[in-house]
Amino acid sequence: MGWFEALVLGLVQGLTEFLPISSSAHLRITAALAGWDDPGAAFTAVTQIGTELAVILYFGKKIGRILMAWFFSLYKKEWRHDPDARLGWLIIVGSLPIVVLGLLLQDAIDRSFRDLRITATTLIVFGLILLVADRVAKQRRNLDHLTVPHGLGFGFAQALALIPGVSRSGGTTSAGLLMGYTRADAAEYSFLLAVPAVFGSGLYKLTDIGKNGETAQWGPTILATLVAFGAGYLVIAWLMAYIKKRSFVPFVVYRVALGLILFLLIFTGVLDPNAGPAHT
Repeated sequence: MGWFEALVLGLVQGLTEFLPISSSAHLRITAALAGWDDPGAAFTAVTQIGTELAVILYFGKKIGRILMAWFFSLYKKEWRHDPDARLGWLIIVGSLPIVVLGLLLQDAIDRSFRDLRITATTLIVFGLILLVADRVAKQRRNLDHLTVPHGLGFGFAQALALIPGVSRSGGTTSAGLLMGYTRADAAEYSFLLAVPAVFGSGLYKLTDIGKNGETAQWGPTILATLVAFGAGYLVIAWLMAYIKKRSFVPFVVYRVALGLILFLLIFTGVLDPNAGPAHT
């Protein structure tokens, strides 16, 4: 992987991570269209650390309160009913599904899930699910109403994003809307829930950079991660303002259109569904 390729892919990662359109799908598609090798699951996981650093910066005060309250709740009974401490425990609960499924499905994540036909299908199907969720959502709940079953529901939706095309933010936000949460609160919990999962995945995949058929080397990966951080922060700020007033319909239209175009390119032979010799 060259420096220009890393710059482009880092920008793609940062611009798409928090939008409900799947950053992993866009990294995969961008590389395939440009004739580059598949950047690989390890590159995706590590560059996502950059976007999660943007989450920590944007929600820094809230994350600080959650960590402090959660820590005190470990040994002080009076803190165990604090809303921030409770949210901290529910973030842990919501993180369990992706940890378990990520380990169980590691081989499929690295190989078979990266088939562009799967990516096109999930872009369309989960785009339509997002549309339904956005239309039927009652939006009566906020994060104070979060329960263990709801936390697990968010968590399983996040785990589906192990498949490129699903979208971590799109899947978890759809789940939140279907459970009655507001767009803003569903998105906020989605961002907070992603922090331990993404850092865990990124750190776990660090040793794969430059090894096991991965095309990315350390220098370009670090550049891509830094670019993803800057772009990601700007996108978070924009998205949190956008969803307070508008629906997810434009993203649904984009997802479905992209999925259909991807299918067309595959079936006409323009794109190989397994494009990228690193993962064929």
